[in-house]
This record gives sequence, structure tokens and C-alpha cells, in this order.
Amino acid sequence: MTVTHIPTEMADFTHWLGGLAARAEASGGWWAVFAERDPDGLRACLDGTELLPWDVVESLLRDAGEAPEPGRGLYEAAALAHDRRPGGADALAARRELMERERRHAETRLRELGRRPGTPDPGEAARLEHDLAWTRDDLARATARIADLGERLGRLGRADLGAAPGAEEPVPAPALAPAAPAPERRRPRGARYAWADDASGGPDPRPVPDAPAPPAAGAEPRGARFRLKPGPRTGPAAPPATASASAPASAAAFAGAEEEAARAAANAVYAIQRLRAQGRTGEAHALLFEALAGPVGRLPALAGELHGAGLGADWAILLWEAASLPPARLAAVAGALADAGRADDCEQLLRQGLARPVEELAGAVAALVAEHHDHEAHALLTAFLRVRTPEEAARLAAVDPALLMPRLGAAARALSPADDRALRHALRVGGVLGA
Repeated sequence: MTVTHIPTEMADFTHWLGGLAARAEASGGWWAVFAERDPDGLRACLDGTELLPWDVVESLLRDAGEAPEPGRGLYEAAALAHDRRPGGADALAARRELMERERRHAETRLRELGRRPGTPDPGEAARLEHDLAWTRDDLARATARIADLGERLGRLGRADLGAAPGAEEPVPAPALAPAAPAPERRRPRGARYAWADDASGGPDPRPVPDAPAPPAAGAEPRGARFRLKPGPRTGPAAPPATASASAPASAAAFAGAEEEAARAAANAVYAIQRLRAQGRTGEAHALLFEALAGPVGRLPALAGELHGAGLGADWAILLWEAASLPPARLAAVAGALADAGRADDCEQLLRQGLARPVEELAGAVAALVAEHHDHEAHALLTAFLRVRTPEEAARLAAVDPALLMPRLGAAARALSPADDRALRHALRVGGVLGA
């Protein structure tokens, strides 16, 4: 007979969840919906063999009229124990890819429903509203789970880093960055981090690195367009060279930078693979995270090298980490990815950064616009309108009305007339319209 061992953390969370489930079932609401949609999956979660997604737990808490604590702490401990199983990181990455597809499907469905003409038939109108409500719920849950899975990947990386042995033969680390310390990690903030893993199981790291502070006034501009500039960040500019001399010099500098980025990426991936082969996964994670402290122009080459080596899950973790960088640094990374033709990575990065406070999002938009990445700024605001409320959009616009009002308006009009009307109403109520 096969005996399944359930970690203590999972057992503690399951015991708490059983009590919550009994109280939520008595109150009706979402419990009945979940039980009807996936009774087997719900039973597995109550038995402790799978982990209930945190957005589902939150719905049950609301039905029972209870606060999230102490359940959140029990959930996080259970998730880490669940995700540290062999293959946990790969399972989390695969589950997040599935949720990305679910999110895209829900977005497409919302657009289709929004294009339907109005109808005087009360029954048809009610059906349309019913479909819209469920599709919005599907989108919100997919978005929440994408964020939760990324958070768990980060937390798993932090746990591996803390457990890494320190007495083994060192592996030389490639120069991904100047001799700057690896970024300090902090727990991400915002509603998008308040969700948990799915029934497929996998890692759920949540470390998010803090990058260096934005450059002070007078510092050399950063971003993909400036990554080829040699020399110090400050000091008087050299006199301009003649046109005939500068063109070959620029071409040579570009080729040299591309070659250097490719070499650094290859060295990094080799070192990561070697460290993992020796069981030193924590050091491999630390080496991976160092890339975020280095030149952003090297990140596209690293992405290509990781995918080529079958380490796409590591790139997904790195993108998640980058989503919590300070606004100027976030914009620089997004710009570098866009300039290198990695539009999907750029969009994913910006979408994952949506949970930050509106003041930080305003800074990210301003940084993108300053570096002439208007398309990426539009993508960020469009994603914001999809997952945040019109009232939050009004608070965002109030941070810098001249910069954000026209761009938010354009993003809302591109989504649907209903989004445009909702934004305008929120701007009027918030006293921002006409500011």
C-alpha cells in the first residue's frame, strides 16, 4: 500500500481550511460554485494532496465574513512546502503558462462580448450581462493566479538560496554586471500577490529584488538606446567626432556590445547549469538574479541563451523579479526587451508590474515616454485598465494629468466604448477631468 506523506505545513493549512470550508458552505455563495465546477479538485485540496488557489480561499473568506489572517500565513508556509517537492519549479512554470493562455482567452472573450450591439430584449440583455460577469471573473482569477505562481517561484528561489551549501568548490561567476552586490530581495506588494498555487503543484517563489535607485539628475541616461555608450556616467561630454569617423565607430561599438552580451549570457548559463549539476541551486538562483543589477542591454541575449538551453522557467522567474524593480529601472528593462524584438516578454513584464501603487506606475509611464517607448507605455496603461478599477485609473491620472490623461483616454478608447465611458465617469467623480 502506498502511503502519501503530507508535510506538516500542508496539514496545518488543511486543518484550518476544513473549518473555513464548513463555515463557508453554511453561508452559501462561492462554495457551491466551486463544489459544482470541480468537486474532485476541491476534495483533493481539503485532503491536503493539492493546494487550493489563494483567490478561491479569499472568496470563501468573504462568504464567511472573516479576515485573511491567520490563513494567509498558513497558506504561504504550506505553499513553500508543497512547491519544494522535486519538479516543483517546473510545475509552477507550466501552470503559469496555462494561466497566461486562460487570461488571453478571457480578454478575447471580453472584447467579443463588448462588441455585441445592445438589445431591447430583456432576456438577451440579461444573458449578455451574465456572460460578461463570468468572463470578468475568469480574467480576474487568471490574472491573480499568474501573479501568485510568479510569487511562489520567487519564494522558492529565496528558500533555495538560503539553503545553499557554502563549503563546495566555487564556480567562477561570469561578469553579468559590474562589481555590484546582488540586489536585495523584498516581498512584493499589492493585490496581485494575494493569490496561491493551483492544483497542478509547483514552486512559488516570491523574492523580488530591489534594484539600485534611479539615477540622480545629471546622470547618464540608461536604457537600450544608451547601452553602447562607453566611458564614465558623469563628466563633460567629449567633443563630437566628424560624421565620417563617427559612423564606423558606432557600428564597431554596436557589434562589440552585441558580442560581449552574447559571451556574458553564454558564460552565465554555463555557470548556472554547472552549479545545479552540483546541487548548488541557491547559488545558481543568486547568479541568475545578478543579471538584474547589470546592464539592461544584456538581458535579451540572456533570454535567448536561457531558452536555447531549455531554461525558459528561469527566464520567467527573472521577468517576475524585474516586475518589482523601481519605475525607472523597470522602464529601462522593458525598453531593452522591446528594442531587441522581444515584444511578448516586454508586455508580460509590464503586465506583471501592475500591482504597484499608482504613483510608481505613473513614474514607469513617464520613464517609458521619456525614452520614446510610447507603444510600451500604451501597453502598460491598457493592461492597467483591464485589471484595475476606473477609480484607480482616476487616481493614476491625478498623479500627472498632462502626461496620463490623454494616454489613459487613448487606452480606454482602444479597449471599448464602455471602458471609455467608465473612465470618463471616474475622472469626473474624482475631480480630475479638466485638470
